[in-house]
Amino acid sequence: MAAVQERRLPFGKIEPNSLKYFGACTVGGIIGPTHTSVTPLDLVKCRRQVDPKIYTSNLSAWRSIISKEGLRGIFFGWSPTLLGYSLQGAGKYGCYEYFKHLYGDQLFPNMNRTVVFLGASASAEFFADLALCPMEAIKVRMQTTMPPFAHSLREGWGKIVATEGVAGLYKGLYPLWARQIPYTMTKFATFEETVGLIYRTLGRPKESYNGLQQTGVSFLGGYIAGIFCAIVSHPADVMVSKLNADRKAGESAMTAVSRIYGNIGFSGLWNGLPVRIVMLGTLTGFQWLIYDSFKVFLGLPTTGGH
Repeated sequence: MAAVQERRLPFGKIEPNSLKYFGACTVGGIIGPTHTSVTPLDLVKCRRQVDPKIYTSNLSAWRSIISKEGLRGIFFGWSPTLLGYSLQGAGKYGCYEYFKHLYGDQLFPNMNRTVVFLGASASAEFFADLALCPMEAIKVRMQTTMPPFAHSLREGWGKIVATEGVAGLYKGLYPLWARQIPYTMTKFATFEETVGLIYRTLGRPKESYNGLQQTGVSFLGGYIAGIFCAIVSHPADVMVSKLNADRKAGESAMTAVSRIYGNIGFSGLWNGLPVRIVMLGTLTGFQWLIYDSFKVFLGLPTTGGH
């Protein structure tokens, strides 16, 4: 029976923690345009972060955008979003699986597992953001400037490089790390712990559930993790939007952060949080659902609950 099952695996048997395994996890991180699908929420969130008075609500924002630009207007900025978060997802998930094995199984086998999850996710996000940062810079400028800074990924890339050089694509890197590294640490560690708690609450080992049931647990664990992610990373997310939209030429990152904070205050760092909670809860839940469904398709165990 085992031999029959093995022959049915789409790419043959994949040994855990092998190069083929890490490659499969990298591909799994790309699959699923989850960030692109929530572009309408992201567009309104970014604009309200930069200018809280621009719209009175999400619905009024969408009505206003659609009346002026049509339905495609609410998906403005989808191309840098798709490319940027696909590259980031590849690095984030593939590197996370590698660093989790490196830290937890090879370098520090007796280390507390939560510490391993935190360290592996922080390391993975550090590298993943190097791929995301240029696309994030273009996306935010496109979405938060009126009239738009650029109307396409190509136009935005050309304008930034022509006026600021390649360095202009990375001027938001430090704030991006400040937002994404705590976010990813929360996302992965909370997910792993939540999935483990769900299986303990159910009272049966993970292996006793089929693939569909396990991916259902992954979605629930991911949604819960997404709520925590939104809260932890939101102030930095606001600052990234502000920096990309309102940083002056020649101004250092710290000077810009200080100036912007002086304008918006502490309360301004929380503009758009309810929208982001809904967006990231849904987003993170579907990310884990898609990622673990891909792993099941390959004949691999889902993440967490071990």
